[in-house]
Amino acid sequence: MANENHGSPREETPLMIHSPGTSSQSQPTSPKPVRLVQDLPDELIQAGWEKCWSKRENRPYYFNRFTNQSLWEMPVLGQHDVISDPLGLNAAPVPTEGAVVEPPMDSKPRKRRLSEELPASGNSLKKPRIDNVPGTPSVQAIPSSPSIPVTPIFKNWGLSPEDKQLAAFLRPTEVYWDLDIQTNAVIKQRGPLDVLPPHPDVELLRSQLILKLRQHYRELCQQREGIEPPRESFNRWMLERKVMDKGTDPLLPSNCQPIVSPSMFREIMNDIPIRLSRIKYREEAKRLLFKYAEAAKRLIESRSASPDSRKVVKWNVEDTFSWLRRDHLATKEDYMDRLEHLRKQCGPHMTAVAKDSVEGICSKIYHISCEYVKRIREKHLAILKENNIPEEVETPEIQDRLVYCYPVRLSIPSPPTPTVEIHLENNIACLRYKGEMVKMSRNYFSKLWYLYRYSCIDDSGFEKFLPRVWCLLRRYQVMFGVGLYEGTGLQGALPVHVFETLHKLFGVSFECFASPLNCYFKQYCSAFSDTDGYFGSRGPCLDFYPVSGSFEANPPFCEELMDAMVTHFETLLENSKEPLSFIVFIPEWRDPPTPALIQMEQSKFKRQQLVLPAFDHEYRSGSQHVCKKEEMYYKAVHNTAILFLQNDPGFTKWQPTPERLQELTTAYKHSGRTHGASGSTTPSSSGTTDKEKDKEQETTQEEGSSRDVAPV
Repeated sequence: MANENHGSPREETPLMIHSPGTSSQSQPTSPKPVRLVQDLPDELIQAGWEKCWSKRENRPYYFNRFTNQSLWEMPVLGQHDVISDPLGLNAAPVPTEGAVVEPPMDSKPRKRRLSEELPASGNSLKKPRIDNVPGTPSVQAIPSSPSIPVTPIFKNWGLSPEDKQLAAFLRPTEVYWDLDIQTNAVIKQRGPLDVLPPHPDVELLRSQLILKLRQHYRELCQQREGIEPPRESFNRWMLERKVMDKGTDPLLPSNCQPIVSPSMFREIMNDIPIRLSRIKYREEAKRLLFKYAEAAKRLIESRSASPDSRKVVKWNVEDTFSWLRRDHLATKEDYMDRLEHLRKQCGPHMTAVAKDSVEGICSKIYHISCEYVKRIREKHLAILKENNIPEEVETPEIQDRLVYCYPVRLSIPSPPTPTVEIHLENNIACLRYKGEMVKMSRNYFSKLWYLYRYSCIDDSGFEKFLPRVWCLLRRYQVMFGVGLYEGTGLQGALPVHVFETLHKLFGVSFECFASPLNCYFKQYCSAFSDTDGYFGSRGPCLDFYPVSGSFEANPPFCEELMDAMVTHFETLLENSKEPLSFIVFIPEWRDPPTPALIQMEQSKFKRQQLVLPAFDHEYRSGSQHVCKKEEMYYKAVHNTAILFLQNDPGFTKWQPTPERLQELTTAYKHSGRTHGASGSTTPSSSGTTDKEKDKEQETTQEEGSSRDVAPV
């Protein structure tokens, strides 16, 4: 119904409804009227429903201002599927006293087809002035924080709906996202993916095997090289392997060439003979120089090195010891210069003697991963077989047309999921399956609820919501690692003020590297199609091929992934004649510079470039879904380069003018520590003292890579 027909529910015209026992919802023009004035329950009003008057039909109806639904009969919470029954023709009527309501012939909610999820080519994709580029889609906006019907859901979860705390649990108190923003990303219509659906039993097995693999990696580094595994090196190994992996597992690699990972090899070699930490004081620098010389001597004597290599290393080590004994007035800078000289002289010789051993570590870890992938897949296929679900499903024919991007769909039906328990601890939601617990804050639990409500099409009753949330959290938990602050830098996000400015000035409505946990928009690319697709993911960025749109890209700081990202973006810009723009945020590593940074700076699509100084801007923590509010933001320990890659139509539409660049830079000055997304403030110092900088360096080392080995 048109909005102009919406009358005020407070009009004094007598409201007329028809008796549920004699009415026919399929023939709304000939009801049997009964004069009755009904007041809506508070639960319906909070869910967005209001009673309106239809001038055309001369009768009342019910309109939801959140979802734009229109119903003839009073809605019943939890029994109306917007997609399968958009007009509410099958909505259960509200019985009056003594009335008997016959149940429908088939009360099972109808599954939504892919064609129903995609925008229609005739109505929802309007042509703007530029040919062949769809305009604003007519998609229902999901509000970011309205009240919603939760009573049936809590009953399904085994919780008491009478508890007011539970009823309020799905209403976020602080919002670090905007799920109302519609996408301008246009893609060619694509079919469902041939990917196995997630299952708690499979995810539990995968997590156990990955923890074992991490332990194998630690033991190999200790036994063969006498070092602890470089921090985050295992996480970056998984990222680097998945760039080239053609295997079946979403997390563990099983089909890569070359077998020896360049990322893992490089990071282990950088920590031989010892790991070089960040230096602040003179005595630390002196102690580090002595330890490095001693470890270099021990390494060259314990390996089968050539006589020349032994001679060079021993001579430089003895010269260093002699210098340490006689020079007692050396400064911190003198010690660091001497350490750098020793590394240059001895480094090539130590690399030569350790090369075969380090390659053996990389190869061993990869082959163990391949064995684990086989075990995981066997477990997955056994579950599908138990439920008579075929491994391969015939995919539907896909039309060659442009559509607005939509979440990835899986071609293989999801098997029944086991029960996942949930309980609340203050503002934390705790989900438990077979003794394994995952946690997240109530705000982010609410966020996943809304993303799932918007994106999922095969679970209208939310029966699989908790198992899928458990699988999602478990997946990211094992990918992050188990160490303090580990993995959070790889999932860091831009501050809320920056996202707001990007959308306002450059039309950004899509994140190329995000997750359901840290995304700002409801449309984004993420690492995992199987677990994240139910929550709005468009799949991995390297498998996403937009024709038009404005995108933000803040990739994990893995060099191989950043290289592949730049190549992918340049290919998309080269092939598209429609407005296409990528705003890329990467660390400005200059010693030596990363290939990705060099490639973008020399690209013909580069329009502008900004550099944000270290400790002068912030990121949102990758563990924002579980961390404390005061740990939500952290200072960047390195410069950040912002590069605008645009084709000619994209440059015309979203030109990075000096005024816009200045406003973007200003947005970074709004500290997330003092400005919450919901407008709340927390006591904090606006300045950053030297002591605070030292603390930032200690707590944000995880976001560095193998490049952060040189002391500063």
